[in-house]
Amino acid sequence: MSGHKMMFSGLKLWTKGISRPAWISRFYDGMNGSGNASFSTCSPKVCIVGSGPAAFYTAQSLIKNVINTFTQTAKHSRCSFYGNVNVGKDVSVKELQQAYHAVVLSYGAEGNRSMGVPGEDLAGVYSAKDFVGWYNGLPSCRELSPDLSCETAVILGQGNVALDVARVLLSPIDILKKTDITQPALEALAESQVRRVLVVGRRGPIQVACTIKELREMVNLPNTRPDMVAADFEGVTEALKDLQRPRKRLTELMLKTALEIPGEKEKQNKASRFWGLRFFRSPIEILADPDHNRTAGIRLGVNRLEGSGEGARAVLTGEVEDVTCGLVISSIGYKSIPIDPSVPFDSRKAIVPNNMGRIEQAAGLYCSGWLKTGPTGVIATTMNNSFDTARSMVEDMDLGTLDVSAAKTGSQSICALLEKRGVKPVTFSDWEKIDTVEMRRGEATGKPREKLLTVEEMLQVAQKNN
Repeated sequence: MSGHKMMFSGLKLWTKGISRPAWISRFYDGMNGSGNASFSTCSPKVCIVGSGPAAFYTAQSLIKNVINTFTQTAKHSRCSFYGNVNVGKDVSVKELQQAYHAVVLSYGAEGNRSMGVPGEDLAGVYSAKDFVGWYNGLPSCRELSPDLSCETAVILGQGNVALDVARVLLSPIDILKKTDITQPALEALAESQVRRVLVVGRRGPIQVACTIKELREMVNLPNTRPDMVAADFEGVTEALKDLQRPRKRLTELMLKTALEIPGEKEKQNKASRFWGLRFFRSPIEILADPDHNRTAGIRLGVNRLEGSGEGARAVLTGEVEDVTCGLVISSIGYKSIPIDPSVPFDSRKAIVPNNMGRIEQAAGLYCSGWLKTGPTGVIATTMNNSFDTARSMVEDMDLGTLDVSAAKTGSQSICALLEKRGVKPVTFSDWEKIDTVEMRRGEATGKPREKLLTVEEMLQVAQKNN
């Protein structure tokens, strides 16, 4: 796309929340000013709803391929950022479509997938999304206050998020003090009694969803010892030869961790904390304490696999296993939620039905990121996914299936609409004030940043001297 004649002349990001990178949220405006389009005298105006990686990669692809950071994208002369705007509430998708030639929905997957088992509403059961939001300073999760007084925690799911949670639960507090984990979370983790974390998956080692980087961080975590079940790895050595390189390297590390003693015996003997991957298990029920007030354990169904490789399917055998624990964290996946009644939505797959990012039966509407594909892949997957959506849009403009000949008001009319409704957007320069304050607060304690934990605090900082 770098050699394309079209010049997008203004991209603006509107967001539902006010947050830091990776939590910035929800809404891009775009394309105004004079432009250089081979097919039209009018410069295309595009609105991107979202501001996570998928939104920024989509914007990056539309503006200029050589831009390689989200901050550069947000600061680009043809891009504007508007935070604190809730699409579907403060402004409708229909209103955005009236103001822009195209609207890209890229607001991610904010919902939790339910386990669908008895007892999942007991105290002591949390979603990984909320638990991560708690220690990362997401305002909506600041009141979570998880009870960490138990010895054993069980994490359901074996993706990168699951291992990240396990690492935070078991990391020495001196290591966590050097990160941007919030002060309330640090204080809670310093008092934590959790000494053993089991990371449970319904399939086997060859189907595990994490990447080697996250597994290596767990293997190398100070003062911890891996606790694996050797029987889970039967036949895995023979299967190595048929695996592709990334999967092969990951599996070899798991095998080494499970079947050999990693590191010196003395270090292992001194370890006071333990973690382990448990395979071929599915949650059947969360077990309550005698008073039925909180979690006391989890009942796991034992699985066998039908098929082989990454397409193997887990089937319950009827055998069960009970694990005593006081903390259960569900990391079985995120799901997208509908944003506006006017937008088609597949509630079973939890995605917007689309063809290469073109939303079905909705001309001028596009999607990217997890809303497009479901919650799958790593950051490179999201990047390519977003670039593909941008490519689809450009193709539609070239072919004339996306009409950009009519003049559109873009952010001018949307800003007026929001002002009338009493909604004050936060610009990227406002967001940078928040970023600066957080980093200065962090400097005082030797951390990368100390986060503001409420939207009210963020708005006070953002609007100062405006």
